[in-house]
Amino acid sequence: MRIALLGKGKTGSKVLEFAQDVEVFDSSNVPTYDKLIKHDVIISFLPGEAFEALIPVLLETKKPVVTGSTGFKWPVNFDKTLQEKNVSWIFATNFSLGVVVLKQLIERLHQVDGLFKEKTLSIHEVHHTKKLDAPSGTALSMKEWLQEPCEITSERTGDVVGLHTLTLETPGEILRLEHEAKDRRLFAEGAVWAANYITKNNMKPGLHAFQKVVEGHLSL
Repeated sequence: MRIALLGKGKTGSKVLEFAQDVEVFDSSNVPTYDKLIKHDVIISFLPGEAFEALIPVLLETKKPVVTGSTGFKWPVNFDKTLQEKNVSWIFATNFSLGVVVLKQLIERLHQVDGLFKEKTLSIHEVHHTKKLDAPSGTALSMKEWLQEPCEITSERTGDVVGLHTLTLETPGEILRLEHEAKDRRLFAEGAVWAANYITKNNMKPGLHAFQKVVEGHLSL
């Protein structure tokens, strides 16, 4: 599997620890159609704006893409665009397999929260000072999975890889669901897993959420 890696930052560089046939594209090796077309799959950990600018050329290659880029908005009807081009992309705000489990727990919480007549829900996320977007993509995904109004607060400090805490508080008790990323390797490992999956399985064309792909793989 020949991988085109867009971005060799703190997380992108970790991809090199899990895959061998990788060509890195950055400011000194600018990704072009002619270069990207030689690879089997494209992995991106670029900042959102940089990735967004490359979407036209990525579409032109018709190669599968696995992206963990955040802090941008997908083009309108992008899932339909991918279907028309007969190509599959996988995206994630967080490639941690542990977050797949967290999603399951949050969705279960949503199913039973009718038990709590008086409650407040909040999400607090903490990341390193170099992270540009806030709230984090993972925090926004957690709110989406919760399907309820929920305040999100953000904190930037030190070199924190990623800490997300969902708190449900009632007059009598507090319930917390928390995920802490200890090393960026786990995001790279999840992205390489997705790259293997998308190249070895006949996925339906379109834009697929990583968590949904893993859930389907595990028949959850």
